[in-house]
Amino acid sequence: MSRTPVATVTFGIRLFVAGLLFLLWAALLGRFDAQEWVIGALLVLMVTALAEPHLGIFSGVRLTSSAPVHFLRWLGFFLMALVRANLDMARRVLSPTLPLNPGFVEVRTALTSPLGKLALANSITLTPGTLAVDIDDDRLLVHWVDVNGSEDIDAATAEIAAGFERHLRGFLK
Repeated sequence: MSRTPVATVTFGIRLFVAGLLFLLWAALLGRFDAQEWVIGALLVLMVTALAEPHLGIFSGVRLTSSAPVHFLRWLGFFLMALVRANLDMARRVLSPTLPLNPGFVEVRTALTSPLGKLALANSITLTPGTLAVDIDDDRLLVHWVDVNGSEDIDAATAEIAAGFERHLRGFLK
């Protein structure tokens, strides 16, 4: 696996991470109590400062006004792909005569950031029947339960990764 250099941590990245942590704190708190929110804000600032050496991975996030919309679109697409993949795997388990053709295929990605590639690999892995095994530059090695003649990298990319990547590009680099 090749290593992509992690970007410098900017104020925008720090603010993004602190905002996410504070939203998580507020969601877990579940009520408004000024004293607890102040403690939460202080803890968020402390955790963000302590995690600074590792925040560079968040440079792959596109900090735009349309990013939340793209994230929600990806989430919807992912959930639909998850349901389809589960139904397909259930059909294969319940119909033992259905032929299986497991194997490895390579898929290509246009995502450039480590976070983008990681999100794509996890999206592929979390759908039953596929497992991202390795990431090397712009290619992912994927174990697929039914390779049905798609050893061609462009065909495999179109069938496995293109939908996820189309939505991920809206909020990740």
